[in-house]
Amino acid sequence: MRIGMGMLMSNEPDFMIHGVFEYHMFGQDFWITTTTIGMWIVSALILLIAFLANRTLKKATDEPGMFQNALEMAYEALANMAGGILGGNARRFINYIGTIFLFILFCNLSGMLGLRAPTADYGVTFLLGMVTFFIVNYQGIKNRGMRHFTSLFEPTPILFPINLIGELANPLSISLRLFANLLSGVIIMGLWYGMMPIFANIGIPAALHVYCDLFSGCIQTYVFCMLTMVYINDKME
Repeated sequence: MRIGMGMLMSNEPDFMIHGVFEYHMFGQDFWITTTTIGMWIVSALILLIAFLANRTLKKATDEPGMFQNALEMAYEALANMAGGILGGNARRFINYIGTIFLFILFCNLSGMLGLRAPTADYGVTFLLGMVTFFIVNYQGIKNRGMRHFTSLFEPTPILFPINLIGELANPLSISLRLFANLLSGVIIMGLWYGMMPIFANIGIPAALHVYCDLFSGCIQTYVFCMLTMVYINDKME
């Protein structure tokens, strides 16, 4: 195992994914990257919040505290969002939607903690898109049977190539949209911190973080989850 030394000088723009630790397994070289570490931190934070939420809700009272109120408001907002698109099927998918919502949101906001957002790595967003793709197609086969495949030839067999491309493009489109928006924020912040003088890095970048991490991060989380539910609902009878 060795520590990667690929970091750029502090006075140069730096928005790349860096290898931190290298290890060998099964005759292959593997790297623990800044994306990996960011995902570990985000996952640990989500698990901590889930543990605290579980303890709080087990002791829920008629006069809830601030944390219980926040949890109930968050769940109600998530349930309303899912119910507005999935209708009566919302309860079947709310756990998955809630999980990816929290994971993507915390990954997007991690830039405010000084981390490189894991969702600015296409390897992360592509896998999220593929999970959605498999869930969507599983629901299509489960609910429609062979009609899931024959619908590709509707309204006319001539449109089969276009319909097929449309189905395959869904995971690519949502994964690329999330990746590109977060990567653009990482590049903007990397250029600012790398090219501006030291005095310009005090206070001024806060406004950029609000837009690139907070505003854009929340919007892209909502868009990804909303499109996921739209694709699932399209396969429901």
